[in-house]
Amino acid sequence: MKKFYVLSLLCLASGLVSAQDVIYRCGNEYTNNVSQAKAKGCKPVDGSGVTVIHGTRPSGGNAAAASVKPKPASSSVSSAPATARSDSAAQKARDSDARAILQGELNKAQARLSELKAEYNDGNPVRTALELRNPQGYPERVAKLKADITRQESDIAGIRRELDRLPAVN
Repeated sequence: MKKFYVLSLLCLASGLVSAQDVIYRCGNEYTNNVSQAKAKGCKPVDGSGVTVIHGTRPSGGNAAAASVKPKPASSSVSSAPATARSDSAAQKARDSDARAILQGELNKAQARLSELKAEYNDGNPVRTALELRNPQGYPERVAKLKADITRQESDIAGIRRELDRLPAVN
């Protein structure tokens, strides 16, 4: 009896899986409604099923403002100036940390650039033993060094731009 029950469930499940509707594409929209697809002149999609991911709608400025509940009036002590002071102090601390991190990155990038320039030796790097046996490797290494120097210089310029964007430290 159990075998018959399990067998009938398997048959029913396989029938449901194979009985999927045809999916139609109408421009950027998909539907499985046959009458709607015929009315719009949609084309059936071949292959496997379609996965549709619904995005979230951005909230407008008015909706966010309307959802904010007004605060009840409190005693004569106001906390707004203290909050503004702590926010500006926190922002100054973040700016100081960002400046320190960028300055450290700039120092590392400049050290790496000086190493690369020393190795490049104005376009005449010292040949290695491998390059003496295989001369075609030398121009490849010279080109790579030149590209590395160019990239490092652009990195340094980018770090300096980021440093210039930060407010001056008091």
